[in-house]
Formats: sequence, structure tokens, C-alpha cells
Amino acid sequence: MELKGITAVITGSSGRLGYAITKALAEAGCNCLCHYHRNRQTAEALADQIQKLGVKAMAVSADISRPEQIEALFAEATKLGTPQILINSAAVFSRQFLNQITFEQAQEVLNTNFIAPILTSRAFAKIIKAKFSTAKSVVGKIINITDVGGIRPWSGLTVYCASKAALICATRSLAKELAPGIYVNAVAPGMVTWPGDYDESSKNRQLSLIPAGRIAEPTEIADAVIFLLKNDYMTGQILNVDGGRCI
Repeated sequence: MELKGITAVITGSSGRLGYAITKALAEAGCNCLCHYHRNRQTAEALADQIQKLGVKAMAVSADISRPEQIEALFAEATKLGTPQILINSAAVFSRQFLNQITFEQAQEVLNTNFIAPILTSRAFAKIIKAKFSTAKSVVGKIINITDVGGIRPWSGLTVYCASKAALICATRSLAKELAPGIYVNAVAPGMVTWPGDYDESSKNRQLSLIPAGRIAEPTEIADAVIFLLKNDYMTGQILNVDGGRCI
């Protein structure tokens, strides 16, 4: 896929990974809709940076757990052009041991990390099919940002890891359903930032499990996204960018 001039919708663009991915897309020539939920200042600053690169951008707020706001988000995106790229990056990271899990907290994690990407994919596919109804080759791409925790779950993160495992399964299922017009892949990052409650001992233990001996840089995750967007013979794949953590 030639990325220059294509419109991309990036959910969670104000987060650390979403920010890096959005910048990488803009540098590749994409027009970017920078979605955010509450962090307006960061998203608007990002959109301003992107516009200085000579491409179009806007920051749009939406609660993507609500279907009507997803529809409004994509209506805004069409002002930049027909969206042909969707990056599902928005996520909630919540450490909850079993005796701490409440229904409301579990529902919030599942709604954001699993249900929302399905609903955004539905809205995206609707636009693609309306615009490119006769296309016989790939015209749209969805990249879901999952997590190695969905492959190798951690203790104390049952709901979070389950939400990411569900998104991995959804990626493969949607790849079958939406082909050949829309390719669906996922990037599963390893650790990119340290949880706030990690002491040096906890950090050293995690590093001992990573063959690369370090955590990832956000730009390394963004590079993997660009690779999947440019490759036109990969769909239904989960690309682990984890320094070897899953070996």
C-alpha cells in the first residue's frame, strides 16, 4: 500500500504508543485523525505537529465504548478523505488481582480493549465497502495493537490479558471475513513502559525474561505497524515485537 495521501484513523493517539504510531504514519505521508478520549492537549499538539509536515490532521474526542460516538468519529475522518487505514491503539491497562476485580472495572477494560476495536472495525469496513464496492484487491488495512500478555499472560492481569487475547482472536477472524478488500493484522508489543509500582527488583526480573535485555522503544512498535501497512500479502498475522519475550 502506498501510504502517501491516504487517510488514517488512529484511536488512542494521545497515548505513548498511539502517539509514536501516529507520527510515523504522518512522516510516511498519511493524513491523520488523532483520536483521544480525555487528553485533548496532547492530541491537539500532535495534530499541530503533523500539519507542519505538510499533511492534514485533526484531533477528535470520542468515547469509543459508545457506538454513536464511533460513527461520529468516522464522519469527522471523512473530512480528511476516505479512511483506508485504521489503527486500534486505544487501551486500558489495569492491574487487578482476582479478589480486586469488580464487574464495572472488568467491563471497562473489555469495552475499551476488545469491544471498541470490533465496533471501530465495523464502522471502518462500512466506509470502505461503500467507497470501493467493486475493488478486487486490498484497499483498506486494520492494525490492532494487542500485547504479548494476550499470548503469555501475567499474574494479576487476568482481565487485561484476556481482553488482548480476545483481540488477537478477533484479528484472525476479521481477516477472513473482510478479505480481500481489507487486510487485518496485529502488532503484539512486549513491555514498552514500566508499570508505576515496579521497583528495581521487579524490573530486573522482567529484563531477565527478555532475550534482548531491554524494553522496547515506542518507535520500534511504530516501525512494525508501517511494515504491516506496506506489505500486501499479510493478513490475519500477529507480529510480536517483544525482544524475544515469547520464545
